[in-house]
Amino acid sequence: MKRKNILFIMADQMAAPMLPFYGPSPVKLPNLSRLAEQGVVFDAAYCNSPLCAPSRFTLVSGQLPSKIGAYDNAADFPADVPTYAHYLRRLGYRTALSGKMHFCGPDQLHGYEERLTSDIYPADYGWAVNWDEPGVRPSWYHNMSSVLQAGPCVRTNQLDFDEEVVFKARQYLYDHVREDGDRPFCLTVSMTHPHDPYTIPKAFWDLYDNADIPLPATPEQHSLDPHSQRLLKVYDLWDKPLPVDKIRDARRAYFGACSYIDDNVGKLLQTLEETGLADDTVIVFSGDHGDMLGERGLWYKMHWFEMAARVPLLVSAPGQFGARRVSAAVSTADLLPTFVELAGGSLEPGLPLDGRSLVPHLQGQGGHDEAFGEYMAEGTVGPLMMIRRGAYKFIYSEDDPCLLFDVDNDPREQEELSHSPQHRQLFDDFLAEARARWDIPAIRRDVLASQRRRRFVAGALTLGTLKSWDHQPLVDASQQYMRNHIDLDDLERKARYPQPCQNQ
Repeated sequence: MKRKNILFIMADQMAAPMLPFYGPSPVKLPNLSRLAEQGVVFDAAYCNSPLCAPSRFTLVSGQLPSKIGAYDNAADFPADVPTYAHYLRRLGYRTALSGKMHFCGPDQLHGYEERLTSDIYPADYGWAVNWDEPGVRPSWYHNMSSVLQAGPCVRTNQLDFDEEVVFKARQYLYDHVREDGDRPFCLTVSMTHPHDPYTIPKAFWDLYDNADIPLPATPEQHSLDPHSQRLLKVYDLWDKPLPVDKIRDARRAYFGACSYIDDNVGKLLQTLEETGLADDTVIVFSGDHGDMLGERGLWYKMHWFEMAARVPLLVSAPGQFGARRVSAAVSTADLLPTFVELAGGSLEPGLPLDGRSLVPHLQGQGGHDEAFGEYMAEGTVGPLMMIRRGAYKFIYSEDDPCLLFDVDNDPREQEELSHSPQHRQLFDDFLAEARARWDIPAIRRDVLASQRRRRFVAGALTLGTLKSWDHQPLVDASQQYMRNHIDLDDLERKARYPQPCQNQ
């Protein structure tokens, strides 16, 4: 049986609750909505850490952040941590990454044979969090300029990046069908939209009218939980009300950026059709975390509320999996064992893994219903953990009050249940489970030690000759296009798709 290719498409900071295939929404996503109609949609998929790098390190490795030192956006990702790219490469797949993965450290491949672009974010330790000085706000922290400057644009850094990401990904697909051999591929296409700053070209801005933009619910700041209050101070919003028109502009631009992602998904789907790869390719779409978008008065991510922690997850493989919805809680840590099973492989015994395969869910045979999360970065003064199981979400901290929500019946998490008498036993059970699962003093020591090492090393590496860890895509121009050492007719024939007959 021919093994299926895998096209894994990622969006950055795309909040699942805002998307039309999860509920009523003004966001226009025709291509993704069509995939959702014909595929398997996970209604309760979560990131394992609501921040870019920790979430992505967990996603590619299937291991929770505390297991691999993925503490913040400047955490080193060790080269000996197995990823789905290592697994699939051992199974004979071509493995490639086009776009963002925010790998930190000198290994910028982590099992991918090729990275078609550089990354949009730095690979060094410069964004390390500092628990030794919890009251100091570093200059590189998020601020509110993304909202205050929201609106339409002609060009941005992020547009430059995503245009290259999609162009290189499409070229990879064209090259795949023009080359000899029958190795399947796993191509990861990771775009940076709809991540802030909240700005997008006029064509996508004009898809929406101000009247179509629902405003968020914003409670009094002093009524928020302690971690939320710290986040407001992290991004410099404490006691600084935002103009309503800028809140609306930011959300409108964000919706436009979601439509921009959808447009790029359409280009990739078109390329699969043009190259005859569509029937042989499993398409997986997901993200690294969401965006609060002003809900609860919060922005960006960095908390365990649904807007920040829930991610889109859909799998489209017509003829292999029937269209269905999965209500069980899962996480992006489950993708590694899922990809391995889809590729016909098996997990290596003796290697640590926290994720579980989603294939039983894809086949309609049930499966696990729980997700775990760990957050130790911006806004924290200690580990902030999450358990999502059944109808409930439990947010655990030894520094702040623990929080309990019935997200099935209260999806906007407006009623906190930790003091509810009828939920007392459930709360106690969650607390006991969390304390048995996580050794918070040990994790705190590990985080502090890592932060101190990285701050020291980062300071040293800024002195003297700079040797960048940022990925440098290498291009051999002597093998591109038309060159005198390559037969012209042979080159033109091989580069054309479909190829003309030899005798014409």
